[in-house]
Amino acid sequence: MIALVGDGSAMYTLQSLWTMAREGLAVTTVIFANGTYNILRGELTNVGVRNPGPRAVDMLSLGRPDIDWVSLARGMGVEASRAQTCEQLIKGLNAGLKSQGPYLVEVRL
Repeated sequence: MIALVGDGSAMYTLQSLWTMAREGLAVTTVIFANGTYNILRGELTNVGVRNPGPRAVDMLSLGRPDIDWVSLARGMGVEASRAQTCEQLIKGLNAGLKSQGPYLVEVRL
């Protein structure tokens, strides 16, 4: 099984990695790390905010410090790799799909 998620959404469900490891679930999680809570940016637009100011933009950023999903996954007992190229993504997906347990691929955008 493959789960696709953005880094902002993954911040809400980090504990799911621990559950996957505890239960030995063969789930390959792909986190698309663009460094922002994009869903919340959309919500600002939905309430009529067209040009959020610098403070609002900063509050929706996932930087300072950047999130290291590979380290977080390993800390939860999940093997992981980082992909910054298509070749690395293919290699990570193959490793995850061959794994008997959970695996995470952080895709840096």
